[in-house]
Amino acid sequence: MSRGAKRQDRSFESPRDFRLSHQILCITGVNFSRKSIIGYVELHLLPLRSNVNRIKINSKQCRIYRACINEVWEASFLYSDPTLAVCQNEAKQHDLNYFSACHYDAVSFVDPDKGNGELNIKIPQDAMYLVNEQKMLRVSIEFSLERPSGGMHFVVPEMEGSMAERGAHMFTYGIENACRLWFPCIDSYSEPCTWKLEFTVDAAMIAVSCGDLIETVYTPDMKKKTFHYVLNLPTSAANIALAVGPFEVLVDPYMPEVTHFCLPKLMPLLEHTTEYLHQAFDFLEESLGTRYPFSYYKQVFVDEAFVDAAAYMSVTIFNTNLLHSSRIIDQTFLTRRLMAQALAEQFFGCFINPETWSDAWLTKGISKYLTGLLLKKTFGVNEYRYHINRELTDLCNYEQEIGGVVLHTDPIQLPGVKEIIGTGNPTVDEVNTGNNLYFPNKHPHTISWKYMEMREIKAHLVMRLIELKIGQDLILQVFNKLLSLATQAATQKFLYDTWSNMLISTLGFLKLLSTVSGKDLNAFLDQWLCRGGIVQFQGSFHFNRKRNVVELELRQDPGRTGIARYVGPLQVTIQELDGSFTHTLQVEDNLTKGEITCHSKSRRHKKKKIPLINGEEVDMDLSAMDADSPVLWIRVDTEMTLLRQVIFQQPDYQWQYQLRYERDIVAQIEAIQNLENFASQPSVGTLTETIENDQCFYRVRMTAAHSLTKIANGLVASYSGHTAMIAIFKRLFGAYSCPDIVRQNKFSNFQSYFLQKTIPVALAKIRNAHGLCPKESLAFLVELIKYNDNNRNKFSDNYYRAALIDALTGTVTPAVAMVSTSTESLTPETKQVLEEVTRCLNLEKLLPCYHHTVTVACLKAIRTLQKNGHLPSDPTLFQTYAQYGHFMEIRLAALEALVDYVKVETNADILSWLLDIVEQDPVPTVRHTVLHMLIRNPLFNLQLRPMLTSCHGY
Repeated sequence: MSRGAKRQDRSFESPRDFRLSHQILCITGVNFSRKSIIGYVELHLLPLRSNVNRIKINSKQCRIYRACINEVWEASFLYSDPTLAVCQNEAKQHDLNYFSACHYDAVSFVDPDKGNGELNIKIPQDAMYLVNEQKMLRVSIEFSLERPSGGMHFVVPEMEGSMAERGAHMFTYGIENACRLWFPCIDSYSEPCTWKLEFTVDAAMIAVSCGDLIETVYTPDMKKKTFHYVLNLPTSAANIALAVGPFEVLVDPYMPEVTHFCLPKLMPLLEHTTEYLHQAFDFLEESLGTRYPFSYYKQVFVDEAFVDAAAYMSVTIFNTNLLHSSRIIDQTFLTRRLMAQALAEQFFGCFINPETWSDAWLTKGISKYLTGLLLKKTFGVNEYRYHINRELTDLCNYEQEIGGVVLHTDPIQLPGVKEIIGTGNPTVDEVNTGNNLYFPNKHPHTISWKYMEMREIKAHLVMRLIELKIGQDLILQVFNKLLSLATQAATQKFLYDTWSNMLISTLGFLKLLSTVSGKDLNAFLDQWLCRGGIVQFQGSFHFNRKRNVVELELRQDPGRTGIARYVGPLQVTIQELDGSFTHTLQVEDNLTKGEITCHSKSRRHKKKKIPLINGEEVDMDLSAMDADSPVLWIRVDTEMTLLRQVIFQQPDYQWQYQLRYERDIVAQIEAIQNLENFASQPSVGTLTETIENDQCFYRVRMTAAHSLTKIANGLVASYSGHTAMIAIFKRLFGAYSCPDIVRQNKFSNFQSYFLQKTIPVALAKIRNAHGLCPKESLAFLVELIKYNDNNRNKFSDNYYRAALIDALTGTVTPAVAMVSTSTESLTPETKQVLEEVTRCLNLEKLLPCYHHTVTVACLKAIRTLQKNGHLPSDPTLFQTYAQYGHFMEIRLAALEALVDYVKVETNADILSWLLDIVEQDPVPTVRHTVLHMLIRNPLFNLQLRPMLTSCHGY
């Protein structure tokens, strides 16, 4: 082992009095009727200090029967979970800040990374000599768990037959460090150990878990069998998972060490869905320069999963709704992305774990970065850049609304720097992070879900920034070094600091970056790791004709929420008549002015091909531009080398040139968004040309369609937008012999397919001078639904039909007066919409489509008709569809309609009904999602927020 590796070993000191070397988890019984398990654990603990007489273990909601030391001494124990009694006896203070502080204290009281736990075991006096001699202790704990409220979920369909015939199954789930919810353990990533797992289940069931399946042993009566798994590579309790059910088994035809499991009768879908996985394996192993770290990999698809994909050591639990046939288009992209992400997390997240919660950004960021590289190879560079731009936009919007997102929340001393930087929160002068952040971000059990999502996005973007700084080859070399050290450590026998290299720390990662790249990244990392906030530039320019100079001005305003101050280099790219030229400005203050000399002279009447940045030469119509200026367009930070938002001002013709001739799809989308501010015929022509250009990236064409809708509404007096949009659709998708007739569906060209779904939705948003949807638009949409023909199409049209229903919904405008309960009083247009929605909804009951997408769209349409006063506002229909037993997406759509109903009608009975769902619904995802819906659509005035956070008793 290298000297650097040894130094990293010694950098981590356990906060606990014992070091875990091995753990046995044995589930001796699984009862689906009672939704319970019973079993025991055995922890092998090495004392680190003398005279320690307490062992603290994590365990929540389990019933503990017995604790024993070395199978000789009975040990007394005390169980206490302070998170169950947060503010329960507080009569004076009921504000949110007080609750948050109490909750954080309770979580810290049982935090394993602080040497704490819910289960406090007292070591008998007779066994103290083992502690003083620092000999291994074997702590056995017998426990049971019945009807868990989290951590483990049982799916038991109400029907005839045995549990296996009914498809009953169970699986574990949870957020970070949540395995304590289903078995006693040291629930910390920083405590890896080897494992032995035993699960006894009914003979008709299969138990899928982590590690290598050594043997399956039947009981003498052949009614039950025990699965024996062994994990010789150390991992933490958080990476242990279990799924039990009557699964059908598929051995991957390309990789025999990979096995897939699904519920009965889903095998054809499983075979198609998983056929892509071997390509992901090949790419990741080739990129990282190392083999997959485990002997086997298992994918289990279960119903009612808490999240779509949850990765554990050598096994991933997926939502069964991710399965799809070869006829489904839309779901394929999402499923492959999630499968790639889960596989990347096997390397960083399961094999290599974060040392502390502050280091968790590393495993999330690296795994997402690797997934991005894989998606770039699978779906192309344009899709990758679109995804990066969307993540960057989401992060910028979130930080400006809530405040800065901090990746590393603890102070850190960067390599070669004497000062300790980073306090977990930047100063108020740098970025406002505290006004809207109620819950602490320093613990996985207190951080908000949205903040955690944005934290993972920022981790990915920062990892990409590091790649831009040092190069892709060097960053992959860093990953390879981390995996090599971890592989080397995993094969060694247990000692106090043997397995530390299987933990990744921010400081160790930064040292390795500095060593491999030879670059000083301290200022860069200080900006993006230890401080929150994004950079915002507001720019404009003036061309000085006499001096042939572009006078550029960039402003920053770091005093606002989520906006940080940036000092450093910034690239500006100017497309001139003689080519594209990149310049570097040094940003040193809130106002930066720069003079950039142009390489081109203005041309008044000369015609010449204009070279672009990619080497292509194109003919341009220069009649629209300033005759005295050679500048076609200007872009700031084209490669997205900062976490930034750029608001740049330039004339409309420059945005039009940028959209037409710039080949970067991020630049094209930026131009489209800015053209929305210039409602004119030239803008309409540019957007129309983009929509019809089949050489343009499909997401750009889709964005252009929606922007054309906004511009058409701005030119309602002089431009018939709906007629033009219908004409575009007919030109693209009309029959060759008669364009007025839409041809049969043929979705073999996926880019055309997505555009075909988008244009009707964009058309529906166009309004006439009276603010109403033109009758021609509605008639056209009804015809599209009526004459939709998918007979000869090898792909399903369920998403397309759902998009057409969404388009019908988009035509609905507020009623002039509230209608009566009779449909006869409806306007002809509303009646037409209602008839189509009702017909499609009834047809869905007879011939349901994949994921019931049409039913979901119909429910949204009915709620929209109610909300706009065309139908009586009645929640009964949505309550019916929200009941347990319907497909998940149908339930969520109905529940979303009910949340909206409560907000509009302020109905206490329906609110109480929704809160009953939150408390009692059998599906954890539904309970959490309803809460999220209520948060996104608050039922009270946001002006009451100060009262909620500062009141003392009420």
